[in-house]
Amino acid sequence: MKIYHNFTDFVKVPNAIVTIGTFDGVHQGHRAILSDMVNAAKAIGGETVVITFYPHPRQVLNINSANLRFITTQEDKIKHLEDIGIDNLIIVNFTKEFSRVPSDVFIRDYVIETINPAKIVIGYDHHFGKNRTGDFGLLQDLAKQYNFEVQRIEAHDVENIAVSSTKIRISLQRGDVEHANMLLGYQYSYAGKVVSGNKIGRELGYRTANLDVEQEYRLIEMPGVYATYVDLQGQVYKSMTYIGKKPTINAGEEECIEVHIFDFDGDIYEKDLKIRFVKRIRDERKFNGLEELKRQLEIDERQIREIL
Repeated sequence: MKIYHNFTDFVKVPNAIVTIGTFDGVHQGHRAILSDMVNAAKAIGGETVVITFYPHPRQVLNINSANLRFITTQEDKIKHLEDIGIDNLIIVNFTKEFSRVPSDVFIRDYVIETINPAKIVIGYDHHFGKNRTGDFGLLQDLAKQYNFEVQRIEAHDVENIAVSSTKIRISLQRGDVEHANMLLGYQYSYAGKVVSGNKIGRELGYRTANLDVEQEYRLIEMPGVYATYVDLQGQVYKSMTYIGKKPTINAGEEECIEVHIFDFDGDIYEKDLKIRFVKRIRDERKFNGLEELKRQLEIDERQIREIL
């Protein structure tokens, strides 16, 4: 996949099939659009072009951005697009100045002039341009004038649920990773660096890695214990992950993320790892001492090994 960071560097391709969006999560709904594009491009000997924006427009325009969390990092989004088979990716530097470009000017001066699309594919509810006034109707009008096709992809349903990034975020914030994973089409994950903790896990026989995760890429806020996989140094390990404030040990402590990697005893301080979430198995609880906590961890481990 070729990646461009502005329109001026883009090299025109024959029979370009284009779509536009932020594509946070690259979920099942996005994949329906993107897969259709890939197949259509192959049928006419063309190439696919995805136009996306960075930073996220809501961040730049400060629209309900205080609680904005992302399903995927920019790096993961790029990898998902490449795995789907997208040929070209244009990452637009989204600024306040760019946000003032009228929707018809954006399509005419950027998309048509730079790419000369054979077809523009758009999601059923997608809007673009200044004040988000651009929509499918505008594209239909411009298509007649500039001789390109336009296609609207309707909502993609998974088990009769219309997929959206918002629904996935809500599920993750509730700890319902099974539902979120179903809508995503893959296991939700986030990555971080292993930092030093209070080492209580060693006393319990459950050595843990404390993970420092960038807040903007952390959507699971529901405290509890999760069945997870860990991607570490090219290997995949089964694991159990705890999110919470450790009320048995220190009720006033800040919330932490701790992962116990099964059948692993290496030194991974300052290493980067990725947690992939499979299922939430229980709530956070305060136990009557470390022995009771240890017994519960043994139960948790048995349950998680069965799940994984």
